[in-house]
Amino acid sequence: MIKRYLVGTVLLLVLFAGTVLAAQQANVFVYHRFGDDRYPSTNIDIEVFANQLEYLHQNNYTVLYVSDIVNRLKKGISLPDRCAALTVDDGYSTFLTGAMPLLRQYGFPVTLFVSSGSVGSGSYLNWHQLRQLQNEGVEIGNHSASHPYFVGNEVNDPDGWRQKASQDIGSAQKAFKKYLNYIPTAFAYPYGEYSSAMEELLEELGFDAAFAQQSGVISSELSSYYSLPRFPMGGAYATLSGFKSKLAMKPLPIKLFSTSDPVLADQDPPLMVFSLDTTDINVDSLCCYVQGQKMVKAVALGADKFSVRAEKSLAGRRNKYTLTAQSCDGKSWYWFSHLWIHP
Repeated sequence: MIKRYLVGTVLLLVLFAGTVLAAQQANVFVYHRFGDDRYPSTNIDIEVFANQLEYLHQNNYTVLYVSDIVNRLKKGISLPDRCAALTVDDGYSTFLTGAMPLLRQYGFPVTLFVSSGSVGSGSYLNWHQLRQLQNEGVEIGNHSASHPYFVGNEVNDPDGWRQKASQDIGSAQKAFKKYLNYIPTAFAYPYGEYSSAMEELLEELGFDAAFAQQSGVISSELSSYYSLPRFPMGGAYATLSGFKSKLAMKPLPIKLFSTSDPVLADQDPPLMVFSLDTTDINVDSLCCYVQGQKMVKAVALGADKFSVRAEKSLAGRRNKYTLTAQSCDGKSWYWFSHLWIHP
């Protein structure tokens, strides 16, 4: 039986320093390339990145490693009121040339998720550079060895995918041990794609947490540490205004009744049924955004229970249902995003 880490009401009752903890949250961001206009969808302009870090500094945000955030949540230790984390996927050389000078300037920690099979090739960092970055305090995470489509392999090879996935991820762990004398405890899914089976596998392999790329806020109310959300910062989303708005988001307090597995089966568009704690939610403002389609309104099913379904079949390999709602006083916004995959 796979042990699930539930971080909901239990943590809200944990006593720390003599006081009862409120729900905690951290807004985590994922980057890929810095100042590389050849790949606009995964790139951020250096000046924009600098402005984002300055905003964190000027507004007294505490930036933590993702491992620190996960450890605190698991142990019931309070997170700072304004808590953020910066993560970078793939290990491109522009991280060293573009991002690190600014991160050094501000003294912010960062987690770099590396695909071990790409190290030293093309535009990727080599092991010597990664050791130097590690010595500077950059946290290294596992991003697989070959950067495969794990979910596609799971669907296409139901008998053999698990062993192949374990070997790929384990190969990366061995490389990190060999070249960095370090074994990562955090994993980031290639392409941000995961499934319930992948979540179970990452837990079995001993990782403390796994990160995807569906947007959202990490909080003590999440039900799993193996599909943690991050706000993407690339392309049209890589702006200062977008960064500020995502920092201000709160986690939408929902519980899914329909499947939480993002892999689409026979039902497309999928129906998502959920309950919502409406204590501070203006229900009339609850909306669902679907990539490439019109916004749809949530349908009330009674007793704080709702459903949403897109009007048409979902486009692309990956799509999302992104739910947003305004607080009762109109001063805050809540956010939740669910990934859907056509494998």
